[in-house]
Amino acid sequence: MTDENTIDDPHLWLEDVTGDEALDWVRAHNQPTVDELTSSDRFAEMEADTLEILSSDDRIPYVRRRGEFLYNFWVDTTNPYGLWRRTTLESYRSDDTVWDVLIDVDALREAEGENWVWGGAAMLRPDYDRALISLSRGGADASVVREFDVPSRTWVDDGFALPENKSSVGWIDRDTVYVGTDFGEQPDGAGSWTSSGYPRVVKRWSRGTDLTDAVTVFTGEVDDVAVGAVFDSTPGFERHFAYRSTDFYNADQFEIRDGELIKVDIPSDADFSLRHDVMLVSPKSAWTVDGVERAAGSLLAFDYNAFLAGDRTHTVLFEPDAHTSLETYAVTQSRLILVTLHDVATRLQAVEFDTWTPTELAGVPEFATIGVLDTDADHSDEIWLSSSSFTQAPTLLYGDARTGVEPIKSSPERFDASGVSTRQYFATSDDGTEVPYFVIKRDDVEQGPTLLYGYGGFENSLTPGYLAVAARSWITRGGIYVYANIRGGGEYGPQWHTQAVKAGRHLVYEDFSSIARDLVDRGLTTPAQLAAQGGSNGGLLMGVMATSYPELFGALVCQVPLIDMKRYHLLLAGASWMAEYGDPDDPAEWEFISEYSPYQRVSSDPAYPQLLVTTSTRDDRVHPGHARKFTAALEAAGQPVRYYENIEGGHGGAADNKQAAFKSALAYEFLWRTVGRS
Repeated sequence: MTDENTIDDPHLWLEDVTGDEALDWVRAHNQPTVDELTSSDRFAEMEADTLEILSSDDRIPYVRRRGEFLYNFWVDTTNPYGLWRRTTLESYRSDDTVWDVLIDVDALREAEGENWVWGGAAMLRPDYDRALISLSRGGADASVVREFDVPSRTWVDDGFALPENKSSVGWIDRDTVYVGTDFGEQPDGAGSWTSSGYPRVVKRWSRGTDLTDAVTVFTGEVDDVAVGAVFDSTPGFERHFAYRSTDFYNADQFEIRDGELIKVDIPSDADFSLRHDVMLVSPKSAWTVDGVERAAGSLLAFDYNAFLAGDRTHTVLFEPDAHTSLETYAVTQSRLILVTLHDVATRLQAVEFDTWTPTELAGVPEFATIGVLDTDADHSDEIWLSSSSFTQAPTLLYGDARTGVEPIKSSPERFDASGVSTRQYFATSDDGTEVPYFVIKRDDVEQGPTLLYGYGGFENSLTPGYLAVAARSWITRGGIYVYANIRGGGEYGPQWHTQAVKAGRHLVYEDFSSIARDLVDRGLTTPAQLAAQGGSNGGLLMGVMATSYPELFGALVCQVPLIDMKRYHLLLAGASWMAEYGDPDDPAEWEFISEYSPYQRVSSDPAYPQLLVTTSTRDDRVHPGHARKFTAALEAAGQPVRYYENIEGGHGGAADNKQAAFKSALAYEFLWRTVGRS
């Protein structure tokens, strides 16, 4: 910490995450909030409804194919921390699926006396008989890694294992992995971590050897975000790659051949992948290649080996326009699946490799958000899709990328949507840009309490998805729900995001505030009845609404937020986000950051909306000090604020469904008591 970053900060002591004084402050603030907001029958109903939705046995058990089996991680009321399990396709398609449980996390917690939360499994191709299991304490990003033998359902004695860290690890073969973790001081005198708290050294580690004997493959700079290495085990096209992320959006890519690094000479902001000898590249900014400028967000196909030799001949597979962007793509054995957004509505195409002939994928429903869940790129054209909308419960589609898909499982409806409808509107932002948003409400509700949800960052697109919890807790009770597609997201491709980074950040807040005004102008609500909600970067959005646009809202729910933008880069993973927000230690960049940084802008006048600020002690991505200090500053300024901090939960704010249901009901109860006036 430097004097420049800590001067005039009377609440700095609240950054001591587990300090006794700070936790005493947390408990003293939790109790009044809990006492006030959990005493009603309505809170109990919403909490029970949410827990039922999150833990119900009849929801879709989504799977991923690994070899002959389909794998699923399942949480319900009996197993609140989850079961890692598998089944066959035949059994899965039946009405009574038989599951083979591999790891019972609840039983593991009890046996080991640890508050383990599942972090995922990386399985060894092609046999999938070993897995590297990640487990975190309380839901944090930092996790321990253990090797698991799948056939015997046992942990491997003296297998690959890593202590609690933000490590990276991936298989090369049965006896070798790539690993980035704490190796101690390196030959250049620096440590093993970047300033963002991620590995800056990646090594090749062989079974039966000490981690200290692992062979260094690549070392980045301290100011990088992270480095890593991966092995592409595609049969017949096995390759090793290393990457160096210089910031959140830019990375240098290398193929490792015979110990040498061969740079893949694509733009550092481009996404790229390989399918056999085809290289797919999607640049985030305009790229002049082979003498032609290709637009940001386009998708180009190259011959990989020819590209490395200097040939830039390519095929354009997708070009964006003013209304259409590429959301993502996936690969099957013979097809490339393109998922695009047209004014935030999903469209799918299946493009045949080699001929690049596009066709519509049969069986895909219209007017739904479609996501690619899994494909089998090595052996077949098998494809798994999810389909849902704000009012349509999720459906699982299964089939073949050549012949089409069909529904094989559906979640039951969680609310009566017969009288609920969705409409899309466009608000005009301060600079004249048309910004879309969705309004979801009961047909008999013309005007009333309204909840506006937003995020606006990191190119994350907010697409329509089933609103089971919001419907039960808000919409069917008479509230209006609004989904904002503001800049900073990716709804219209990379430029929808890039124009709103750093000095353009004000566009995010202008878009959101313009939607707030548009809702009032359309007669849907009033400022006193309008609330907004957001978490993480969306929590920063809420902080800005409170301190810069207080007249537009009656209440704000600010969850796991970024707030102190003078110090965010010094706390946990904050340094990795400087490509998004800027460097507050650079006077030129602090000048535009200071125009919105909520912590520095808290004042006693004018009156702010009612605020509920929530976070998690175990969040090791966005430091809980942001939420704590914001609350303390609001209190000191005489502004209305309630606070709740979950002692577990990680960045999601909850470590299990019961905690998630409590947190959700707490927010909705707060909203009903403020803008709902009930």
